[in-house]
Amino acid sequence: MFGTNTKKLTSLLPLRMQNQMDAWFESTKLLLEVRDPRVLASLAPSGVRGLVLQRGKQGMPTKTRASHSAHFDWSYPSDNSEMRELYSRAKTGQWNSDTALAWNTSVDPFDPATPLLPDGFLDFDALERHGIKLDTKERQGLIHSVASWMLSQFLHGEQGALFAAAQVTEAVQFFDGKLYGATQVMDEGRHVEVFHRYLDTKLEKLYQVNDNLFVIIDALMADARWDMKFLGMQIMVEGLALGAFGTLYKQTKEPLLKNLLKYIIQDEARHVHYGVLALRDHFKLLTDSEKREREDWAFEVALLMRNRFLAYEVYEEWFEGVLPRDKWREFVTHTPGMHEFRQTMFSRLVPNLREIGLVTPRLLPRYEKVGLLQYMTGLAADRLDGDGMIAELDRAA
Repeated sequence: MFGTNTKKLTSLLPLRMQNQMDAWFESTKLLLEVRDPRVLASLAPSGVRGLVLQRGKQGMPTKTRASHSAHFDWSYPSDNSEMRELYSRAKTGQWNSDTALAWNTSVDPFDPATPLLPDGFLDFDALERHGIKLDTKERQGLIHSVASWMLSQFLHGEQGALFAAAQVTEAVQFFDGKLYGATQVMDEGRHVEVFHRYLDTKLEKLYQVNDNLFVIIDALMADARWDMKFLGMQIMVEGLALGAFGTLYKQTKEPLLKNLLKYIIQDEARHVHYGVLALRDHFKLLTDSEKREREDWAFEVALLMRNRFLAYEVYEEWFEGVLPRDKWREFVTHTPGMHEFRQTMFSRLVPNLREIGLVTPRLLPRYEKVGLLQYMTGLAADRLDGDGMIAELDRAA
């Protein structure tokens, strides 16, 4: 993460101070790697609020100033047949969480017959090599914490998606897109409801928003450009979430969670499809400078999202003061379950970036350097639907 000499110096400090230095260096390195000054300018204020000030972890509501133009069209045109068809699908795909899900299901996070996550999701041998040996009950507790942490971040992401969907519905230039956007606002509200209900009543554990996720949501809420809100939420956050939901759906044996995710995947597949439809042609109309900014922004946010799944919140609860922060990062990066999560998430994201024209020859070396080029040939969201995704996941389970 930082130079050998710096590591030697910091190793002389108490572990708590080593961890503070590591967090500072990690955040600084991430921001300094942003090459386009316009991208840095758009992310830096949110980076300070999220990574330095940790506004998402202060135990109070966050107020972000939103600035965008609402786009009215008093002629009510039918201006995008694909979005109109998606709107029809969304209307028939609505579901009531009170009746669709069996909330009377008893959920025991420690029952080996219905594990939240499978054996082998975490590499406990790797923890032992760092001097941390957990007994069976402690291992189950850590799995419970990791599952709760992942679902908590899904919940926080869905709140961001709820607000972004409301803003985009106001600002989007297609009237058929506004009609579809209204259904997504309803979807996102339902997702917030069910994730929170599951965490609150079944797992009884809720983690604070991850700092990297806060940065992305905060930056999107404040951006005045409707297409940037679309890019950030519909393609980046929703696309990665779709991959993450699919991985958890395939791995969990807890029946209520599995059914909950099945419904949400159906909704999310439409959401990402909507983003591809809206941006695919729009980006062709941008100037070269505007296009380059969006290309760079998408790449930088992809790196932020990759760093989102390092679960520092779990580390702080379980191992802070016992295990150095950089050793936890190494553990989470290579542990089997989290490695599969990252693979599946980016296999959904990168094809959509390709489809809307943001993975250009100029960016290919950068995607290759960080290991994301391997996902380039996958299917984009406009060629996938929820039923197909569920069938594919069931076959792989």
